[in-house]
Amino acid sequence: MQSISTDSAWRRQREASDRLTNEMLRFARREFPDDLQEAWADFNQTPLPAPLAEDSMERQIFSPWFLFEWDPERPVRRRGDQPRVGLIARSFLLKAGSRLSEMERTILVQATTEPVSFYEVIFSEPGERLVLRDILIGGDTEVIERKASQALKAGDLCYGQIWRLPEVCTLGRVAPIRIPPGRKTEVIGLRVKLRKKIAKQARDLAAQDLMRYAEDVRCLYLDIRDALLLPPVLCNTDGDRIVFHTMTYQVGSAQVAFDALASLAWETSKEELLEGAELNDDGTLRSVEIPWIKKGNKKFKAWDNTILGRLEISGRMLVAEVNSAKRSEALRDEIEQRLGILAVHRKTVRMTPEEMLKQPKRLDAASEATSGGRGGDSALDPELRREIEAQMQQQMEGWIHERIPALGGRTPMQAVLDPDGREMVEALLLDWERRNQQPPDPGMFFPDVGAIRRLLKLAPSNP
Repeated sequence: MQSISTDSAWRRQREASDRLTNEMLRFARREFPDDLQEAWADFNQTPLPAPLAEDSMERQIFSPWFLFEWDPERPVRRRGDQPRVGLIARSFLLKAGSRLSEMERTILVQATTEPVSFYEVIFSEPGERLVLRDILIGGDTEVIERKASQALKAGDLCYGQIWRLPEVCTLGRVAPIRIPPGRKTEVIGLRVKLRKKIAKQARDLAAQDLMRYAEDVRCLYLDIRDALLLPPVLCNTDGDRIVFHTMTYQVGSAQVAFDALASLAWETSKEELLEGAELNDDGTLRSVEIPWIKKGNKKFKAWDNTILGRLEISGRMLVAEVNSAKRSEALRDEIEQRLGILAVHRKTVRMTPEEMLKQPKRLDAASEATSGGRGGDSALDPELRREIEAQMQQQMEGWIHERIPALGGRTPMQAVLDPDGREMVEALLLDWERRNQQPPDPGMFFPDVGAIRRLLKLAPSNP
């Protein structure tokens, strides 16, 4: 627990900060009533940003920038080490600066001279404090922070500004988005770029560099923010965007269609397929299901095969289901080449994953969206499940030899040989472990990340 004196100091600065901010906001509304939208566009580095709603959480990081930094007349790239005092802050000081208390003046100086950076949470005591490490310029700082410490935990990242006040350090501003560990690779990438900019000066990155390149730092925040707010793009194991396609054909007969299409199930005999078939009273074929299977897998090299879709023949009706436009085209070609005029296309229905989720009775058909046709069935025979999990673990361990875009096209095995790359790999593994801590869905497989760490000769993660 923090001491009474530290708690009192935090409260004094918080009250002074709220008082200063509210007074400056009133001043901005009165003196600059038409500039908010222009500033919002400048903050987002685009002429047409999404509208700033009155209740938007993004005001939490935008308002301090608007009050203390925004200046439509200042060059994007600042030179020298002079404080970054924005238009509103300058105007406010001229008209009301004499009324400020010593604490308010100190806060204003901190808000205009301290860099905004990316921080990694090293330690969190919820409701009390955080220990933050500046990813760009280094250094750990303990901050007294009541609200953010309840949302952030060790390994998380945040974009914000630390105020170093006489009695306490605190987060003067912080973005409302909790950034997951995996995004640290992008921050390290920015750090590498900034180091190159000052390489001729033979020194480490410093606070003045972050202030000079503040637009670059904020640009990365905006990229991360927008990426995190976008709905995830689901892809199948071929890398194609998932859109479920259901194609319906009228065929000459169930038997003819079966004979023509049975070989789509790689290494599965007709006898095996017919084990689950239904027959008419006269012994002729009534209905049968054919999985569309190909040898191997483009993404997971350890897989023997991949289920690309399924076909169901019932009487003179053929229904084929796949989960991407590309697979739909390929399967349609197969059907029409094999059956010719004996197959008449009636319709194709397309559904996005969001639309599919609204139809519970069809959820089973969507399982390949996450499993790639393997390991997604919670009712698998235990022995088969263990075999599949062993194959998937083998594939996950093979990740260390794959070229990863987030690592600059290097493999994890190559990246760990230098400090920046090692830090990136650690961040990706931590993000992986964080996902493993989520409540598992039935049939979900979580790899042993510890085994991957051992292969890379990395220390175990802290529990």
